[in-house]
Amino acid sequence: MQNPYDVLGLREGATKEQIKAAYKEQVKKYHPDKHQDNPLYELAEEKLQEINEAYEFLMKDGSTGSSWQTKSRSGAPRPEYQTIRMDLDRGNLSSAESKLNQISNRGAEWHFLFGVLSLRKGWYDEAVNSLQTAVQMEPGNIEYRNAMNSLLQRSGGYRTSAYGRGYSNNNDELCRMLQCYCCADALCDCI
Repeated sequence: MQNPYDVLGLREGATKEQIKAAYKEQVKKYHPDKHQDNPLYELAEEKLQEINEAYEFLMKDGSTGSSWQTKSRSGAPRPEYQTIRMDLDRGNLSSAESKLNQISNRGAEWHFLFGVLSLRKGWYDEAVNSLQTAVQMEPGNIEYRNAMNSLLQRSGGYRTSAYGRGYSNNNDELCRMLQCYCCADALCDCI
């Protein structure tokens, strides 16, 4: 990782307000939407990833006062996952799916993003399976857990309201009798 202060055009030890202001300025300058239909589009997208990573690093980890070089990079998001998140946010599902399929090391983040993609494509069972895998791999990740809980609550509400629609438990016997009558009438001319 490059020096996050350099990426944002700041001196080390900048305040959170200075970091936020520099971040907003850099995002305006390099946002890919500003460079569409331009050969610099991919370069701007890469630069924005770098800016986002630097900002996230400084806002989360930089507040402890230690130098950015002494921090572990293991917690930093992988750049390919940031582009996939951007694709999902923009609704570019085919690009997100293509990028996910190219990744061979499929950890918790991969399963989480595949779950989000599956949900957006309407593949609910696949979404649940992928999100459950992400939560099992990183049980302490709040984002994964919240997504999983939200999906289960939504699907549980649908199943509750759809199951047995139109009939109360008191009318089950009457319902069965009417179904038998209709079937008998359709199969045989005796009624």
